[in-house]
Amino acid sequence: MDIKLNFINRSNDTNNSSVVIFQKNLATNFDETAVAWKVIENCGVGDNHPFAYPISSQVSASDSWGNYTPQLAAQNGNLFHVALSNSGTQLSLAGDAGNPAQIHVANELTKGAINASIYKDGSLLATHTSIAPAQKAAFEFKPVIWIGVASEVAQGQVMNSAIISNINTELSLLGIAEADIVMTGGGPGANSTPFAFHFENIRYA
Repeated sequence: MDIKLNFINRSNDTNNSSVVIFQKNLATNFDETAVAWKVIENCGVGDNHPFAYPISSQVSASDSWGNYTPQLAAQNGNLFHVALSNSGTQLSLAGDAGNPAQIHVANELTKGAINASIYKDGSLLATHTSIAPAQKAAFEFKPVIWIGVASEVAQGQVMNSAIISNINTELSLLGIAEADIVMTGGGPGANSTPFAFHFENIRYA
C-alpha cells in the first residue's frame, strides 16, 4: 500500500527554492551516496504537490559493459545476484539475505564490477557502485524520509555530503496512511526564519 503525502508550501519563500526528499541507506557508512529521490520544483507559496511513498521497492543492476537489468520487485530479506547466463548478464532472486531488514545484491560474475540500485515509485532511491566480483551491496531503510531545501539538485542525482549535512528534518512515516507535509519559514530580509517542515492532517493506517 502507498502512503499518500501532500507537500504544501506555506512559507515566505521568495527564491523559488527546490525541496528535496530522500532516504538514508542504514547499511552503509557512506552518507554521500544518498540520492535525491524526489525534487519538488516551482511549487509557489500556497501551492501543493501530492505524491506517494510506496511500501514496495524495486531493484536493478548495471554491469561494466553498460548493460542495465529490468527492475525486479524487492522485499526486505531478499538476496539477489548478478550472474552470467547463456544470454548474458542477469539479475535474479537468489534466496534469503540473512538479514530480514535488508536487501542484498551479490556480484557473482567472474570479472567486472556492478552497480546496484533501489527504486521507489519509478524513481531512484539509493545506489551502490563498483561492487567487485564476490562482493555484495546491502540496502536498509527505516520508514523515515529526510526533507529540506537545496539548490541545483536534480531528481535521481547522488548528492554530496555538504548538501546532506544541511538537511536535518527527519519525518517518520511509521503507521501513517496519509498526511500533509507543510513547509514554513523563509522570506527576505533580516526577519526571515529557517525553513521548517511538519506533518498536518495525519491519517493513520
